[in-house]
Amino acid sequence: MMNRESEFAETVVHINRVAKVVKGGKNFSFSAVVVAGDGSGKVGYGTGKAREVPPAIQKASEQARKEMVKIPLVSGTVPHLVWGRWGATRVLLRPASPGTGVIAGGGVRAVMESAGVADVLTKIVGSRNPFNVVRATFDALHNLMTTDQVRRLRGVEVAGVEQETASVAEPVAEPVAEPVAEPDAVPEEPAAEVAETEKEPVAEVAETVEEPAAEVEETAEEPAADEAPAKEAETP
Repeated sequence: MMNRESEFAETVVHINRVAKVVKGGKNFSFSAVVVAGDGSGKVGYGTGKAREVPPAIQKASEQARKEMVKIPLVSGTVPHLVWGRWGATRVLLRPASPGTGVIAGGGVRAVMESAGVADVLTKIVGSRNPFNVVRATFDALHNLMTTDQVRRLRGVEVAGVEQETASVAEPVAEPVAEPVAEPDAVPEEPAAEVAETEKEPVAEVAETVEEPAAEVEETAEEPAADEAPAKEAETP
């Protein structure tokens, strides 16, 4: 039904009757769950209890209008696959191609139609209690996110991504060309240094080898000169 004051479409999902046995008979109480939406992405739900049905529905509809939430829609469907859970109930919402329609039942259909979703695939797993189904569906809607929201959370911008990819692609060619030219020039300097370092020890070794030889010759000649006078002295 359409409420003139709020201009939101309201749908009564379920009315539950509870009886309390007393001494004089039974006291009946009613609880209702209502979903309200504008058909453009805003939707809410509420519950109400009363001794009569109309007051229970009125309480639920007032709560639904107060707790409206905005959900993201992309081409009349949900942006991505999402699960919602409440108690023992799990609800699956899956994007659908245009023309599919609302493939849902019970409280999920009421929520999807009130929110203005034109194409969606849904599945209820576990308990099918109407109150839990509606709450699980709203839990799934709260988990929906658009691509812009994901970019803000990750701190990524479209222009920044393109610049980063371009900057990463440019340096790839530069390091490949530089290392090829460097190895040709670098080995020449160490080769000359190694040649000089190798030649110097050889000259030093040659000098050290020659000096002991001269000393040996001198030491060998001196005793020979000393021995000659000694023999001359013994002969007379």
